Amino acid sequence: MNKLTIVKVGGKVVENESSIKILLTNFAKIDGFKILIHGGGVLATKIAEQLGVESHLVEGRRITDIDTLRIVTMVYAGLINKNIVAILQSLNINAAGLTGADLNIIRSIKRPVKTIDYGFAGDVEEINTEALKLLLNNGFIPVISPITHDKQGNLLNTNADTIANETAKALAKHYDVTLIYCFEKNGVLLDENDENSVIPEINSSLFKEYKEKGTIRGGMIPKLENALQAVKTGVKQVIITKYSEIPNKKGTIVK
Repeated sequence: MNKLTIVKVGGKVVENESSIKILLTNFAKIDGFKILIHGGGVLATKIAEQLGVESHLVEGRRITDIDTLRIVTMVYAGLINKNIVAILQSLNINAAGLTGADLNIIRSIKRPVKTIDYGFAGDVEEINTEALKLLLNNGFIPVISPITHDKQGNLLNTNADTIANETAKALAKHYDVTLIYCFEKNGVLLDENDENSVIPEINSSLFKEYKEKGTIRGGMIPKLENALQAVKTGVKQVIITKYSEIPNKKGTIVK
């Protein structure tokens, strides 16, 4: 199988001019097929404030009413996505900026209302692997924003970690997939205040132990849950690392 590297980058990195250039310079050095998936929540919140739209988050997940949906679509699919594509083009990477609606690459459903109504938040139902293979096999580099669609004419705000996980699992049937989650830390840390306390490897039992102790908490919990699920369903390797280390594949390896 051909090698495919899927890199998911968090909002704090893509919103900083220095860090995004370092990330994309390193991304350009990755051999073989590759896909970049990005977030951008911090900038979306800032612009929402400027436009007088209040942001509501529950356990780190954004409540997406219609005004918020318009803002995140502008920020994620517009400003951030096209800025990334422009920088990659300057690095001679023939990138194509996409939402899930483009080429029908990601179809989602509106998240059902249980205890919380997340509004226009999407849960991934289907990855169009044939469309992504067509792009990859013809030399294009997909840059995917966290906006999907339901094929009923509606856009949906969708968690970028989930998109990365579902895309990696779907494409693992066709490629030798490495999934890299990169952000501003060196990896999963034993002590969040000590950058050198990287946990080199995590499996299901260690994750459970660290979670019970409170060593792993907050947004790292769903990230690792996604990573462990990906490994179980055919993704060859999952790495959590700093944006400046992606070609070296240092950080935390999830097994």
